[in-house]
Amino acid sequence: MPKLISCFLFVVSLQLATGLGAAEAIHEERSRYRDITVTQIGERRCLLFNVHRGDRNQTCVMVNDRDRLVFDYTKMSFAGLLLNPEPSRILVIGLGGGSIPLTFSDMFPTAQIDIVEIDDAVVRVAKEFFFFEETENMRVFVDDGRPFIKRAGIRGQTYDYIVLDAFSGDYIPEHMLTREFLEEVKSIMGPDSVLIANTFSTSRLYDHESVTYQRAFGEFFNFKLPTSGNRIIITQLEPLPPRGELVTRAADLAERMVKYDVPLNDYPRRLSTRVDWDMSRRELTDQYSPGNLLQEN
Repeated sequence: MPKLISCFLFVVSLQLATGLGAAEAIHEERSRYRDITVTQIGERRCLLFNVHRGDRNQTCVMVNDRDRLVFDYTKMSFAGLLLNPEPSRILVIGLGGGSIPLTFSDMFPTAQIDIVEIDDAVVRVAKEFFFFEETENMRVFVDDGRPFIKRAGIRGQTYDYIVLDAFSGDYIPEHMLTREFLEEVKSIMGPDSVLIANTFSTSRLYDHESVTYQRAFGEFFNFKLPTSGNRIIITQLEPLPPRGELVTRAADLAERMVKYDVPLNDYPRRLSTRVDWDMSRRELTDQYSPGNLLQEN
């Protein structure tokens, strides 16, 4: 018993010393699509979806240092700058708290940034609690990402930096995982465009998802960090650049990324093209979706 009391007192004193403690829910609501909760602990404010199912934080910001990106996967999304360091038309599918588009807007104030978010409640919460603001060059469209992209392709629109971040805990909408969807994404890409997809580091769909991207784009960079449960797929229509070019661009951009706490110089060595999935697995299609796979197991 004395040991237990001693451990408890140590934990309490550590929490007090570091400013940690129980996170306080400062906002809760049920939208048409999910439960939305905003919590705060010290200076760290976080957005959570469907917390009753144990889903993870979607966005966290430090309210006293808004530029600093908190999550590794958010920082990893900027590795695409190693392929296209000066994007002028940016598309982000999935808003969350808005960390990714806000950082792009700060880095490239003249770039046109379009954000697609299916849930208008998420847009409202991002503006009220996460300092997100639309500007003349940064607009939010309340829409499903797939038909938005399809319509953009029909109109002949292109983007040179595309971020697919419609990720909720362990779930990505299945209609945005298929070969047909990736072909629609390709229709809004040009020779200099780069695609960034926030996907699963480990899941039952990992092999199928990897095969699908490989068949749609050929070789891609598989970006993982030991500190993150996410993996970032980075690809383009043209052949991928050699590693030496990535290192040079990282050195050129590294100083600009310091304020966001993005260790860009560390990224080139972690971008792998090694196949670490079962290539015999079937690709995901609109007819052969993750729902089919889960029913088979």
